[in-house]
Amino acid sequence: MDEINDVVHMLTTTDNPFNPFTQFDEWNAYDIKEGWGTLSYLARVVRSSHELSESDQHKAFEQGIQEILNEDVFGVYVRVTADTADAQAARSNIG
Repeated sequence: MDEINDVVHMLTTTDNPFNPFTQFDEWNAYDIKEGWGTLSYLARVVRSSHELSESDQHKAFEQGIQEILNEDVFGVYVRVTADTADAQAARSNIG
């Protein structure tokens, strides 16, 4: 993988107050409770296979996230990294 692909991204919603990297169980429970089903949505969009290399699986995952973001007309979804996830979770707690 090249340097850009070394960054791990997760897809979350703007209202989720949990970090999907460090509070995954809480993040997922909130996501399901709110009816988003982000993991299921991503699984439907990602075109991957166990036969792909790890690098190609990573690319497929990133393409799936980008496809969801491109189609997100209501601005519900956001891509986060381990470095930005806490800030995004904190923003969702405001208001």
